[in-house]
Amino acid sequence: MGQPVLGILTLYLNDRGLMEEKPIYERMTAAGKSLGLEIFVFTPADVNYTDNRIHAHMYDPNSKSWSRKWRSFPHMIYDRCRIQRSHRFVQLSHFRKKYGHLTFLNRVLRNKWTVYKTLQREERFRPHLPHTRLYEAQGDLSDLIRKYPLVYLKPINGTGGRGILRIEKEQSGSYLIQGRDQSRKIVSPQRVGLAGIHGRLAKWNLRENRYLVQQGIQLKLPSGRVHDYRMLVQKNRSGEWEVTGCAGRIGARGSITSNLHGGGQAIKMKTLLGDWIKNEETTAAVKRKAEELGVDIAAYLERSYGRLCELALDLAIDRKGQIWLLEVNPKPSREVFIQAGERETYRLAIIRPLEYAVWLYDQKAQRKDKAKASDLDGREFFEPKETKVKEFDAKELGRYRFDYGD
Repeated sequence: MGQPVLGILTLYLNDRGLMEEKPIYERMTAAGKSLGLEIFVFTPADVNYTDNRIHAHMYDPNSKSWSRKWRSFPHMIYDRCRIQRSHRFVQLSHFRKKYGHLTFLNRVLRNKWTVYKTLQREERFRPHLPHTRLYEAQGDLSDLIRKYPLVYLKPINGTGGRGILRIEKEQSGSYLIQGRDQSRKIVSPQRVGLAGIHGRLAKWNLRENRYLVQQGIQLKLPSGRVHDYRMLVQKNRSGEWEVTGCAGRIGARGSITSNLHGGGQAIKMKTLLGDWIKNEETTAAVKRKAEELGVDIAAYLERSYGRLCELALDLAIDRKGQIWLLEVNPKPSREVFIQAGERETYRLAIIRPLEYAVWLYDQKAQRKDKAKASDLDGREFFEPKETKVKEFDAKELGRYRFDYGD
C-alpha cells in the first residue's frame, strides 16, 4: 500500500505566513518518521482547487529545516485549525465544505452551547454540568445571579480565556465584576449593586456577541488564585479512547481563569488535588472517576458529531470531590504537561494522534474487499476496525531534536 501520508491542516496567524505550533509539527514529523508515517503541514491558502494539489510545508528532522513542495492530497487530514476572526477562517470553511468527504482524524466539534445541550441529553452527564444558559435577554443573567453566588459569562466560541467575565456576590450584598477582554488583558475589578449589573455590562454586547451564562464553581485557593484541571483524552494505537494525562492549572494573581496563555502556571494533578481535598483516598477516587468521565464524554461526543481523535476537558473539582465539566476543547495544546514537569505525558500527547493515524490507514488493507469510497487520489477509506499499529520507537526519535521549550 505504500507509506501513509498525514496532512496537518492549520491556519496562518497573519497574512505574512506566520504559522502556529511549528515546534509541535517538527516533533510530530520526527515521531511520524519512526512510525513509518510521512507528515506535511498545509493551510487552506496552500491548496490549488483547480488541480487538487497542495503547496505543502515540509520539515526535515535531519537538517532541521523547512521547505515547500507541491504534493497530492494526503491519505488523512489532522485538523488543528482554531477559530479566527479573519478571512483565513472563511477559507477554512470553504475547504471543509469542498473536501469534507476525505478522511479526517477529527471532525469539527460544535460551539460550547451546542456541546452543552448535547451532553445534557444524557442523564449520566448532568450532575457534572454547571447550570448554563445562552444569553438572550437580561433575565437569563438575572435568574442565575439570584440562584448562585458566583456566575461566569463566556463567549460561545471563545478560547484561551478571552472575553470571560466573573460576577460574584459579596457579603455586603454588592457584586464584584472581574474578567479579561478579547486580548486576554485583565479588566479592572468593579463593584456594583444588583440593579447596576446590566448597565455595567452593556459595552460587552452579550447578546450580539453570543455569550453563555454559567453557574460558577468556587475554586479559589488559600492564595486567592483560581485553579482547575486540563485532561487530555486521545485515541490510542488500537483506536480506543484513553486518558493521556491530566494536569492542574493555577491562574495568575488577579485572574479569573487559569489559562497558561493568561499567565497561569501548571502543576501535577496529584499535588494540586491533594492540597485541595487533603484526603489521599478521596483524591485517588476522584482521579479515577475523572478519567472514567473523560473517556465516556469523548466517546459520546464522537458518536454525536463524527470521528474525533482527541479532546481536552477543562475540569473543576470542588471541596467535596464533585467533578464539573467547564469546557471541551477539540484542538488542545500540550504545553501544560511539559510545564507541569510531565515529559513522558507530553511525548505521548504528541505521538498518539500519529499512532491513531497509522491504525486508521491500516484499515484499508484489512477491509479492501468492502471498500466503496475513495478520495481525490483514488485512495479508499472506511470506518475503523481494530488492527495492530507499529510500536513507537522512542530510541529512534531520540536521534532527533526534541526540546521541551514551548
